[in-house]
Amino acid sequence: MGLTPSINPRIVEGLYAEALVLADEVRARFDRSRLSPEEAGDDLARVALSCEALRTTTRIMHCMAWLLNHRAHFAGELSELQLRRHGRLIANYAQTEREALADLPLDVQRLVGESERLYQRILRLEAAWRGAPGDAPSAIERLRERLATSVRQG
Repeated sequence: MGLTPSINPRIVEGLYAEALVLADEVRARFDRSRLSPEEAGDDLARVALSCEALRTTTRIMHCMAWLLNHRAHFAGELSELQLRRHGRLIANYAQTEREALADLPLDVQRLVGESERLYQRILRLEAAWRGAPGDAPSAIERLRERLATSVRQG
């Protein structure tokens, strides 16, 4: 199948199970906060909690999509070419601002931290699987450099 030894079905299945549990915990926690407005406090605190609910849920769903694509590949439902084309994890997903996080309830802070750690683990797997060093310039950056060089020479 061409995948590097750093990723295999057992790793993907373990991370998938972890992501499912975390997604369920996040959903339950943020549903509970929607039902009890007194817990969230004033309007600004409710908005911050809602924003973090969306950010955290989206982060976990990106992880789930990446894992599902790899599961499909290992099951023979996606070729490696399809996986490489459509199975990317967004590399620059916005992290939670530490100042905003400090104002949230402790259990929310814990869930946000767990989702960020899961995302970082999958991001490292993605980079290792694609064989891309973390600080390599993107194709667009390389093209800009070539254009700048040709303009200086011409």
